[in-house]
This record gives sequence, C-alpha cells and structure tokens, in this order.
Amino acid sequence: MARFLHVADIHLGFDRYGSKTRTYDFYYALVDVFQRYAIDAKVDFVLIAGDLFEHKTVAANVLSQAKSAIRILRDADIPVIAIEGNHDNLPYGTKTSWLRHLVDWDGVILLEPEDGAEDPAEIFQPWNPNKKRGGYIDLDCGVRVFGSRWYGASAPQAIKRLAEGIEALEPGPEHQVMMFHHGLEGQIARYSGALRYSDLTPLKEAGVDYLALGHIHKNYEVEGWIFNPGSLEANSVAEARSQMDRGAYLVEIDDQGVRAELQQEYEQREVLRLAIDAEKAWSMDELAEAAIALIKKSAQQNKTQEAIVELRLRGQVGFNRLDLKVRELREQLAELSGALIFLLKYEVTGTEYATPIADGEQRSRQDIETVVFQDFLAANTAYSEDALKPLTKGLIDLKDQILAGQPEAELYQSAAQLLQNAEEPDF
Repeated sequence: MARFLHVADIHLGFDRYGSKTRTYDFYYALVDVFQRYAIDAKVDFVLIAGDLFEHKTVAANVLSQAKSAIRILRDADIPVIAIEGNHDNLPYGTKTSWLRHLVDWDGVILLEPEDGAEDPAEIFQPWNPNKKRGGYIDLDCGVRVFGSRWYGASAPQAIKRLAEGIEALEPGPEHQVMMFHHGLEGQIARYSGALRYSDLTPLKEAGVDYLALGHIHKNYEVEGWIFNPGSLEANSVAEARSQMDRGAYLVEIDDQGVRAELQQEYEQREVLRLAIDAEKAWSMDELAEAAIALIKKSAQQNKTQEAIVELRLRGQVGFNRLDLKVRELREQLAELSGALIFLLKYEVTGTEYATPIADGEQRSRQDIETVVFQDFLAANTAYSEDALKPLTKGLIDLKDQILAGQPEAELYQSAAQLLQNAEEPDF
C-alpha cells in the first residue's frame, strides 16, 4: 500500500486586501498541513498540483517561506513532486521559473512532459536526478507519477497526446497517478474554459488510477478517480470554510483501489460573512445603528477578533444612498470588530427619487427624458431643488447637440457653461 498527500493552489505570496499578516496565513496553513498530514501521517510522497506561488515573480521572503515549508519534508526524506499552475508557470520569454529554482535547490521534483515530441514514446522521459528533469517518476512504494504543464485552452488536445505518451511506455509500478492543473465543468458557476469529463477519459483509459487536479479552489471528487482538494487557505471571503469545502487529500492506494479523505483540520484564518437587509422606512442613522449593533454582538461572541469580516448592507432605503458616509462607518465598524480585515459592502438602492409612471399612462419621449434626468440629479445632494429644472433642460439640450453632430469644441463649451451655471448661487 502507498500513502500520499495531495495539495494544490497554495498561493504563497498572496497579497490581496493589503495585509502583510494575511500573506503569512498561506505559509502557516502549508506548514501545518505538511506536519499533520505528511510527517505525522508518514506518507511516501507529497503532490503539489500547481500554483505553489501566487505570482510568477516571487519576492525573497516568499521564496524563503516555500523553502522553509519544503525543508520539513526534505529533512524527513519525503519526496515533493510538483507541476506548474497558471500562477507559477514559466513566464513568457524566459527559460526558468521559481519552481525550477526549487528543483535546483533539491527541494522539489518538477515533472514536465516533452510536449513537442513527435514520437509518443518520447513524451514522458523518466526523472533523471542528475539532470533534474523528467516527465514521470517511479517510486519505491509502487506508484508511477506523471506530470503535466499549464495548457490553458489547449488542454483537451494536450490530454490526448499525454494519454498516448502514457500508453507508449513500458509497464512499470502497479499504480499510476497523474497531476493536472485545470478545472472540470459543473463544479463552480461562471467558469469558462472548464474541461468536460469526456476530455479527461483518455487518461483513465491509459491507466491513470488517480488524477490529482488543481486550479479550482473548491473540493470535488468524480467517479472515484478524479480528485481536486481545493485551496488550502481562502483566497476570498467567498471561499470561507462555511461557504465551500476545501483542504488537502490524504490518499491510500493499493490493489483494493483508492481511498482519499479530505483533511480540513489545520491552521486557517477565520472568515465571517454577515448581512443586514435594510427596511425602506429606516433612516441613515437607523441603518448605521443596525450595523453597529450586529458587529458589537459578533465581537462579544468572539467571532470577529483577528478574523476576516465582511458585512453586506442590502435592500432598499428611503434616503439618498449617496448621503451615507460609508468610509467613516467602515472605519468605526472595523475598530469595533477588532478584525484583521474588515470589508463593508454597501449594496442598497435608493427609492426616494423614483418618479412613478402608471401602467398604461401615455407620455412623450421628452416627458420621460425629463423625469429620468430630474431623478438622477435629485439623487445628488450637490444640487438644490431650484437647480433641477434648468439643469435638466441643459442636459437634454446637450444630448440634442450630440445627436445633431455638433463639433466637439462646441459640446465642451456647452457642458462647461452648464456646470458653471449649476454652481451659481441664484440657481
């Protein structure tokens, strides 16, 4: 029996939200996973199925994090086998990458097929420890591991060639594992370019027992041979543990088949998503007070301290939504929460200036345009009530000038005059 750890989408160097502390979360998660589910679990090898790094250009401290984590496994004589993902693949026009640097440091076995080979038998070359190159490796635990590259839109065609390469090899260990960085359709919404299941079946027909995927940050398993662990840490609030499963696979493979268990108990930053649905009758002060009360309650329950907190203000309000001082409210809520990162999403819509048009009511185009322009202007507190009619007329005149093909210089002059009139006191 062979035992291995399958991780992907680690994204060391993640720097969204502008927090240096947050950047270290991805390193701490990786170290904890390696200790718990590789060292303590006594695995035979570890797979990194792409996106070890967040960026193709890696800062010195991020490279140091990668080496520090991998050194834990290297000191325990546990091989780390990796492929590139779309975040850390070879930059265009260059001959090396930071993954290749880790190979030269003897920290990682980077498996890369010969995609330009005409003979299928030459697509996968055995790993050469002296040259530190190869497309597959045979391990003493009875597993042959294949690598791949980031293929993007050409993935379906690449899979067919890779399957031919696998079939052209001499028989080896009993079990075959392959790493591939790409997403499968139907797993997340609004993801274009995902592979169909039929695109992957040539690999199963070629003898792959375990397809180790990466790229999509959500965990999924298909037909007992396709496995995607998801990201280790949440790259956004939408990837919080309460929103989607993700983690690391601890896998056993033998003549009885594959047994893969998703592991999720390791160090991660807490993410809390909250929402308030505003009522139309609320004033600005009432909406702000509701937000403050919710954050205070969550803080008293020890849910927000040093967490990533998102608060969404939703619904319709009866005041001008532009009047709420969102930045000041965000700063107040962030201080009350004690959160590492506080995100305030202001998603309300105002109804106070919506002029109703009754069903079946007949109105001219000019009347409708007048209503629309007046509503937009009324929603901006910079303009007084007395300014609405002349400003509306000016905007309609400007629109007519544009449709009539007036020269640009004259349009700019008209717009400047309109703005000047808007600022005059007698308006």
